[in-house]
Amino acid sequence: MARIVMKFGGTSVADLDRIRNVARRVKRQVDAGHEVAVVVSAMSGVTNQLVAWCQALAPLHDAREYDAVVATGEQVTSGLTAIALQEIGVDARSWAGWQIPLFTDGAHGKARIDRIAGETLLARMAAGQVPVVAGFQGIGPDNRVTTLGRGGSDTSAVALAAALRADRCDIYTDVDGIYTTDPRIVARARKLDKIAYEEMLELASVGARVLQTRSVELAMKENVRVQVLSSFKDAPEEGTGGSLVVDEDEIVEQEIVSGIAYSRDEAKITVRRVPDRPGIAAAIFGPLTEANVNVDMIVQNMSADGTTDMTFTVGRADLKLAQATLANASATVGYAEILTDPDVAKISVVGVGMRSHVGVANTMFRTLAEKGINIQVISTSEIKVSVLVGAEYTELAVRALHTAYGLDAA
Repeated sequence: MARIVMKFGGTSVADLDRIRNVARRVKRQVDAGHEVAVVVSAMSGVTNQLVAWCQALAPLHDAREYDAVVATGEQVTSGLTAIALQEIGVDARSWAGWQIPLFTDGAHGKARIDRIAGETLLARMAAGQVPVVAGFQGIGPDNRVTTLGRGGSDTSAVALAAALRADRCDIYTDVDGIYTTDPRIVARARKLDKIAYEEMLELASVGARVLQTRSVELAMKENVRVQVLSSFKDAPEEGTGGSLVVDEDEIVEQEIVSGIAYSRDEAKITVRRVPDRPGIAAAIFGPLTEANVNVDMIVQNMSADGTTDMTFTVGRADLKLAQATLANASATVGYAEILTDPDVAKISVVGVGMRSHVGVANTMFRTLAEKGINIQVISTSEIKVSVLVGAEYTELAVRALHTAYGLDAA
């Protein structure tokens, strides 16, 4: 007998028929003798609608009320899934984040999990009941509902798996595993049987949408084995046939490059003619941090007149907030102007094999040059190289790099 957390994404619970399909999958695991907890996302499209309503009323809305609105999507799905399970003879009960409780910090809209009190859920599971937990949400220090940011249901599931000491966290989605790149762009992309936590973390952080970044980070920290599976394909044995995210030591042969990721959710900001003096970077990025604006790629260009240009990227959804924050800091920073460009994309190559092989970055730069693609910003880590390019070159860049690194399926 195993203890398993099963997480179902928005497309997996998009309508009542799919919720019934989820219930049948859960029942198979229960009938096999496993202890099961379920985490669900909102029905496909629901969160987008809730977010749109908030933005239509006030672009810079109160984040606490935003959370009160958008958390309802998962609560509906958890209740419906519990009803579907009960209807086929499975003892089930829905749980909102605050009922567990799942405690978070007070960063509404982007909250981080502090801890989960899992004792009650463990007792219910031991008694044969299936908890159906609303993902993406918790309760903050102000005793109000918080949400974990887009894709936060993955984080909820992994955190719950850690708190419940689960043997595995199965994440069901609309794809049957983790691929070397997006199969919708590259038809010859290959499914990976296993991928290291560190590689998946880098891929998730630079645009791969199979798993949310914080969920992988948490899985690596807590050593939670995560499996990505399709809700729409039956594996030979339930809970098998997907891609496993595991410790690097479990993977016998490492590829130099494991995958190519891309993100179109980027925006570039250039702060022009900033005084070149100590503390100027803190004056720019400090207020952005306080506003919960995540800054990614950064490059600084010196000018002959003693000033500097600071170029960096933020999430496209944070562009207006970043502009407003920098405008408020104009007196402190003393810049000449701010230029923005939302029509950019980040392309990344990732692989733990980069640690022991040279020339990986050069292959990327040469390949893009041969395709006439200009690189605007470059950033690197030990196992990743990312570049910022014009958004119109996204698919061309991904296809070219996938072939250049020998990732195309035979």
